[in-house]
Amino acid sequence: MNGYVAGLPAFLAYFGCGMVLLVVFAAIYTAVTPQRELALIRAGNSTAAVAFLGALFGFSLPLASAAANSVSLIDFVIWAAVGAVIQLIAFGIAALTQPNLAQRITDDQMSAGLWAGGVALTVGLLNAACMTY
Repeated sequence: MNGYVAGLPAFLAYFGCGMVLLVVFAAIYTAVTPQRELALIRAGNSTAAVAFLGALFGFSLPLASAAANSVSLIDFVIWAAVGAVIQLIAFGIAALTQPNLAQRITDDQMSAGLWAGGVALTVGLLNAACMTY
């Protein structure tokens, strides 16, 4: 039985660290984007939910890749930070290509949320693939 749970401490360390990194990313993302995602979601704005979930999924992909390919927790955190920066840049690019994106998300225009969430997922997938070193 010992061999079956030998990796449990490493799993718990990486999982716990990953959850903290996900929460930190969510906090940073909501602080730097013009719209207030959580308040909008609480008010029933589906577009904000789609855009925010896209950002979370988009970050989770490189986070998972970093966890699978890192050699230590510090390596994991460094690559997670790289992934977070790339995701924030992705939102900036999505906003540049769609005028008034934040306002359109706030106004619950679903095409804007799908665009923002889709860009985040697409960039997250590429980001994750590039982290297989």
